[in-house]
Amino acid sequence: MIAEIVQIPVAGTDNFSYLVICPQTGKALGVDPGMSPESLLSIIRSRDLSLQFLVNTHGHPDHIAGNGEVLKATGAKLAANLLDVPGAEIALGEGSQLQVGTITVDVLHTPGHTPGSLAFNPPGALITGDTLFVTRCGRADFPGSDPAALYHSLLRLAAFPAETQVFPGHDYGPKPHSTIAFEREHNEYLKCPNLENFLELRMG
Repeated sequence: MIAEIVQIPVAGTDNFSYLVICPQTGKALGVDPGMSPESLLSIIRSRDLSLQFLVNTHGHPDHIAGNGEVLKATGAKLAANLLDVPGAEIALGEGSQLQVGTITVDVLHTPGHTPGSLAFNPPGALITGDTLFVTRCGRADFPGSDPAALYHSLLRLAAFPAETQVFPGHDYGPKPHSTIAFEREHNEYLKCPNLENFLELRMG
């Protein structure tokens, strides 16, 4: 079963929230409600979805500020990496899986932007948070950032099949979402031949 992935612009920001929906059951997983959780909640209500989980790609306020409102409105369980979101009810890390109706969402630990950054891998797609953007990548100069770890996380994402859909945490690129093939061709950070070159480009 292929999930339906709904990309949701967060009102008043350049952030994206997401819904990963099981078409067969109407059960859903929400990602990063951001500063305006109503953007996510309005779609949940209008489509009469059952939100099972709310997940965070990482712990920066522009991604998690709306967690409480969404949890209160839906009864969903909060799932995140405890390194970034210590209060999460379900601890996620490398190899974790979340079952959303008939859809299995795999979890990847992609540190670098933050220590606890995660990417979510429903079949055929990657929700990459602030690790990988369309033609760009996340910053690595925040407290807790690790540019070398970010480089290795990006290499890992770039190794996914070419047709894999890429859904980033912000609308920073020439289009709102892309594919791994597009990123390999157009993202300078993925074309770096080695760590030294990446550090020069990202941190220079």
